[in-house]
Amino acid sequence: MNLLILAAVACITHHVGAFAPARQSISYRNFHQARHNLKSKQPLYMSPTDQEMQQNQVRAETESALSNVGWSLPQEGDLTSDDPFVVAIDQGIQRDFGVSLDELLNPAKVVNLERDLYSMRSQLAQLTGAKVIGAAASSGNDELSISFLTTAQCDAGGGGSDADVLRKKIQKKEGDLLMERRSVFRGWLKNVFLFQAVASFGLSYVMATHPESLFGGFGWFYSYNMDISIKVLGYWWWWLFVVPSLRSRRPKGFEKKALDIAFLGTPLISLLAPVLTRDTEIIWALNLAVLAASYGFAFATQDGDDSDDANQPEWLKFVFKSLDFGTGRERGARK
Repeated sequence: MNLLILAAVACITHHVGAFAPARQSISYRNFHQARHNLKSKQPLYMSPTDQEMQQNQVRAETESALSNVGWSLPQEGDLTSDDPFVVAIDQGIQRDFGVSLDELLNPAKVVNLERDLYSMRSQLAQLTGAKVIGAAASSGNDELSISFLTTAQCDAGGGGSDADVLRKKIQKKEGDLLMERRSVFRGWLKNVFLFQAVASFGLSYVMATHPESLFGGFGWFYSYNMDISIKVLGYWWWWLFVVPSLRSRRPKGFEKKALDIAFLGTPLISLLAPVLTRDTEIIWALNLAVLAASYGFAFATQDGDDSDDANQPEWLKFVFKSLDFGTGRERGARK
């Protein structure tokens, strides 16, 4: 009997010892959690519905504050130079670097990076509960400026692992943006494109008329009868290299209009002219005539307004976007 009593006491003592630390740990942890919540004035528990309502409230306050200064979240799609978002970027670059947006090496990429940063900073403000009301007004600048929404203004700290991941993405985007904002389209680069156009002009003429003078020393030229293929490539060189090289200089005014017309006219001539003649030298000369006529027409119809893109019909803009591979869309522009 005594043995049974001792065994029962030992068993009870063992279970008490096993549960006591866990009960003590839970109590200690709950105490500090409650203390932290009391300091932060947050409820001990928030349902998913309450969390969503809080995020929506922060988002509404953010959008309201930005709308009060005339700046709303840029919508997906093409942005024109007259868009307030692009105007704000242009003003910021002129203020910081003394050049306009069009003078940068990749202006389309800069706009896309700014748009991505805007979206990610808004998400960061929602995750951290940052209050951006009055941030724009406190800067003392009534002009629409990209500096109204900075990472510091949108980061109230915390936010968990999602906010940490977002901060790293924002940091990388800001580094890319700084590099692109400093990449100015220098005059020497325009001269390089001009030299490329002149060299392509001479090379295309030789290819379209006497390709053997360039490739006659190679055995494959005669073995595979490459003379016709190279002659055809010679007059297509206008659309592939000559006109795109001239357009890459980013001309303005009537010259931009002329090169846009030539960019559409030269492939049409190269496609249709072989129906009437097989003489590649004549087809090459017709491409030259198209370029000269484009300059003449653009000069005669110029109106002094450099905003040619804004006045173009939608179908013509679509054609340029579908055909154009040489004016920077591959360097960051977004559809």
